[in-house]
Amino acid sequence: MLVSPSQKKILTILADGQFHSGTKLAEKLGISRSAISKQLKQLNESGIEFNAISGKGYRLEYELQLLSKNEIEKQLSATANGLIAELEIHDCIHSTNSYLVEKAQLNKSDLADDHAIVCLAEYQTAGKGRRGRDWLSPFGSNIYLSILWIFQNGSASINGLSLAVGVAVIQALEECGVEGVELKWPNDIYWQDKKLAGILIEVSGEVGGPCSAVIGLGLNFYLPRQLARSISQDWVDLSQILADNPAKIRNKLASMLINHLMPTIAEFETDTLSCYLDKWRQYDCMKGKRVNIYMGKQVYTGIVEGIDDKGLLLLADEQGTVKAFASGEVSFRQS
Repeated sequence: MLVSPSQKKILTILADGQFHSGTKLAEKLGISRSAISKQLKQLNESGIEFNAISGKGYRLEYELQLLSKNEIEKQLSATANGLIAELEIHDCIHSTNSYLVEKAQLNKSDLADDHAIVCLAEYQTAGKGRRGRDWLSPFGSNIYLSILWIFQNGSASINGLSLAVGVAVIQALEECGVEGVELKWPNDIYWQDKKLAGILIEVSGEVGGPCSAVIGLGLNFYLPRQLARSISQDWVDLSQILADNPAKIRNKLASMLINHLMPTIAEFETDTLSCYLDKWRQYDCMKGKRVNIYMGKQVYTGIVEGIDDKGLLLLADEQGTVKAFASGEVSFRQS
């Protein structure tokens, strides 16, 4: 979905959630009413839901707050702002993670080793989750955020980074009034046993030398119900959690996420995972639950005993034997 300048203007006008007549929209954009109708049809086919009522006009099914670089930067802390070399916002991109991975590969010598490149997008044509899965990315509805950072001591020095990032994401959500959020090992944010957000970290570079890491976050604000039918797991978005329309805090939450993520990422090689273990364990939604862990064709079943000091998942089988897992696909067993 390439959003045209006219479509962006239409969405900006309709973002307030109120009715706007086709005639008024045509006047404001300087185009015909038939052109307005065509543009709205294209947006609707891309997952943006409208109400159209004769005599009243058009209204978005769900109020939007489009990303604003100015609004986001105004709410950044001095610490976070000082750690950012570039903040980019794209209307449309294949994937914020893929974009920064490519940028790291093409501009290795130009990347600062103590400043991040931060990328946000309104829409992703090829958003991705863990294990190559697609990440549903409707326009203007969610948070698609990636951060590129250079770590000096190699990939081994950032083991457990995804757990620390999870803690930072929950702290940002709590600061914006989202309560009851928990962590599912190793990379997911949950609310009442439903997935709210996912973390994807992609690392490239030398084992013992500098490496680049792209830390990506996809967080559901509002998933159009028609599009969400394709999701196979239990999910939730902020529109179901918050009493007020969460669209009103989209720029604020983007800022709070960056405020918490930047120092966590920048200081991780010094602080290491040990500084985040207690917090992670407080947010753990899996401990004491029976799960399946899938590793290739192998399936392990047992009770989660939490995580060890290296961030490995501890699983006790029926005989009480505890095994530690560094990776694997974890599924809550249904009773």
